[in-house]
Amino acid sequence: MTENRTRTVFLLAHTGRPAAIRSAELVVKGLLREGIGVRVLEYEASDLHVPDEVELVAEATPDCLEGCELLIVLGGDGTLLRGAEFARASGVPMLGVNLGSVGFLAEAERDDLDKVVDRVVSKAYEVEERMTVDVVVHRNGDIVHTDWALNEAAVQKAGAEKLLEVVLEIDGRPVTGFGCDGIVLSTPTGSTAYAFSAGGPVVWPEVEALLMVPISAHALFAKPLVTSPNSVLAVELLPHIPPGVLWCDGRRTFELPPGARVEVRRGAVPVRLARLHHASFTDRLVAKFALPVSGWRGARH
Repeated sequence: MTENRTRTVFLLAHTGRPAAIRSAELVVKGLLREGIGVRVLEYEASDLHVPDEVELVAEATPDCLEGCELLIVLGGDGTLLRGAEFARASGVPMLGVNLGSVGFLAEAERDDLDKVVDRVVSKAYEVEERMTVDVVVHRNGDIVHTDWALNEAAVQKAGAEKLLEVVLEIDGRPVTGFGCDGIVLSTPTGSTAYAFSAGGPVVWPEVEALLMVPISAHALFAKPLVTSPNSVLAVELLPHIPPGVLWCDGRRTFELPPGARVEVRRGAVPVRLARLHHASFTDRLVAKFALPVSGWRGARH
């Protein structure tokens, strides 16, 4: 108990969901009971009905996690990606508890809250780094925007009436051009997100690679491409077309003017995820997508 009093955990929750509020209250009480300090954002505290001993932070900045050993995030995919922004900026590992539908970034489900508290108290978790991408937008040779993503950077058409006309480039060489609804530039982590919906391959997280996945391309050759993690992927918008839009992790957006060039490369800063289980990604994939595996007998021993 005495040893734990110097420890602090940051809690981030989707306070718009009653399930998240109840889950957050259980986690807070469990951690405080074990002598571990809890810190939350001030504007979320009133919804969570946290005890007085919980530390409140006024502004959501990377500095608000200073001194915290872990960031616990309760919610769906959107909340987990919001937590990833905090985790990347601060370097604090994120432990996700899924309260949504799929939640590939989450390490636990809502029924595992007691286990989550026990593992945090005993420090029975491991930390792995997930690759990110850095995104740079050029126009006429000038940098007009920079961003990053854990899952993907998506270049999309801004309206429904016309296709986006693009030319794709890998490592400084043109590959192909066509009209499409967009292009997803993804990490292995993002291969089960937007890139998956667009028809891209599932890539195991430990595989270091970058993905380029067309969305509804009007072309004979518009296959998903998997490149080296050291490659530089680029999407050039033709100058005569209407503006497009850049989405990073479905959270941050930037309007792409005609003729814009979007470059994506391996990110300089990874996101650190706390892991409670040693289960393989194969098992996680089967469980998350409820894949049929009945009849499997396994290798003979």
